[in-house]
Amino acid sequence: MLVSLYIRNFALIQELTVSFNPGLTIITGETGAGKSILVGALSLVLGERSSSDLVRSGTSKAVIEAILNDVHSEKIERLLHDANIETAQELILRRELSSTGQSRCFINDTPCTAAILKQTGEMLIDLHGQHDHQLLLHADTHESLLDDFAKTAQEVTAYKEARSALQEMQRGLETLKKEAAEIREKREIVTFQLNELNALDLKSGEEESIETEITLLENAETLFTLSASLSELLYDSEHSLYSAISEALHLLEKLATIDRRFDIHLEESRSAQSIVDELARFTRSYTANIDFNPVRLESLRERQLQLQRIGKKYGRSLSGLIELKNELEAKSALEENLEEEVDRIRQQIARQKAELSRYADTLCRKRQDAAHRLELLIQKQLAELGIPHATFVVSMRHEENREGEITVDGKCYTAFAGGYDQIEFLISANPGEKPKPLVKVASGGEISRVMLALKSALAESAELPILIFDEIDTGISGRIAEAVGRSLKNLSRLHQIIAITHLPQIAAMADLHLSVQKSVQQERTITEVTVLDHESRLQAIAALISGKNISPSSLTLAAELVERAAR
Repeated sequence: MLVSLYIRNFALIQELTVSFNPGLTIITGETGAGKSILVGALSLVLGERSSSDLVRSGTSKAVIEAILNDVHSEKIERLLHDANIETAQELILRRELSSTGQSRCFINDTPCTAAILKQTGEMLIDLHGQHDHQLLLHADTHESLLDDFAKTAQEVTAYKEARSALQEMQRGLETLKKEAAEIREKREIVTFQLNELNALDLKSGEEESIETEITLLENAETLFTLSASLSELLYDSEHSLYSAISEALHLLEKLATIDRRFDIHLEESRSAQSIVDELARFTRSYTANIDFNPVRLESLRERQLQLQRIGKKYGRSLSGLIELKNELEAKSALEENLEEEVDRIRQQIARQKAELSRYADTLCRKRQDAAHRLELLIQKQLAELGIPHATFVVSMRHEENREGEITVDGKCYTAFAGGYDQIEFLISANPGEKPKPLVKVASGGEISRVMLALKSALAESAELPILIFDEIDTGISGRIAEAVGRSLKNLSRLHQIIAITHLPQIAAMADLHLSVQKSVQQERTITEVTVLDHESRLQAIAALISGKNISPSSLTLAAELVERAAR
């Protein structure tokens, strides 16, 4: 449950902490006092989009923190573990909004993304805002509502994954056909280019190899002269370096027999002699193998020029030319094997369509079973909410399509994003009237009650621990208001319910009654929240009945409503 909500420097709120209890919490207050600010703050700490405009003017940062307990589930544990967030007995959600527009999110004092905060919040709280009931008028929301009731998450996921795989195969086939068509159109060009590149016998790294060899051949005379001179200096002349080191080594050996301090220099001299000897052998061998080959040099220059011309023609380096050759070979092979490849992919698509059809049919059957149960449950709920003759229908249609991806009982249908069902809620509020789409027949009050009935139905089958209603009483009054309040009261036995209302019949049902007031302190407007005791609660309910001028009769009626709610 939601234990407390701390808010600082948010909109009209300077600083306050609101504590909550299990059961039904009712929030009342005059219009504009700031009741919906509480819901707005809570929605932000649940990961909704933020704005710097919400930071109280004159302050640098707004802070919102919600503390919850007894809310951990396997899904939440896994989500927090994957986000490297430690779990504790309490779950602390915090959002900080900067006046510069920056936002920071925390779970259990560990920084996290707004997306993680939102995912966590969606597993904990179902927040029904003032205008959410209008979403019920849009048929595209009905599918997800039915799926929530039917608990088809696993079937929907399987269907979507199969549909995504099918679409990927179909895109692959179209790409294959398009590439092959382009190849056919450019067959002569592809063949010419491929023959031209194959004739060159291109090899990776050939340019660098040619350039290195040309440099050596062009400088053969210089290399011979220098290496011969080096060889003579090192070994071949009468006063060669090798002879001088040998003589020095002989002297060092004698010195070392007398003074051991020459030992280290003796070893160094022996190393120098070995180095000179090795260099002299390499130099003689190098000189002997210098290639004077003008014919080879001319051949290499011609090859270098040939590679430069072809590279300039195609606007590519040697490695780019090799890549082009491979691409052309692949395109040529693609055309040759087109029919075989197309047949293979088509067979793969046919198998995937059959698998998709099985998933779609399984999902449809589970939805149909749930739809029947939901219809009966909603009609029962609506009867209790003052629409006794309502007929609620979950319409499930399928779009036949000869080119459709789904085949069921020999007929082909269009595969939509969430199945092949087109789901829409229909209602008839009066006897003898044919059920029609909600948008065509339902009043604001009826829509509010249908939404409450849906929430009640889904709450009994779902695991959301906390439900919040912001003005669920839109468009209702009198006896119907009491029925709505009773429904909220019954729902609060399963879940923690927090509701904002203007109706005394609903307020009288509260287990905890909070009053929101707006006042001016030090020339600044602030919003405050007060927990009402029995007497102040009667005053608040009476104010909902008669306005600011509370009469003895309104107080008596408020007491009667509270007493009746307690039965």
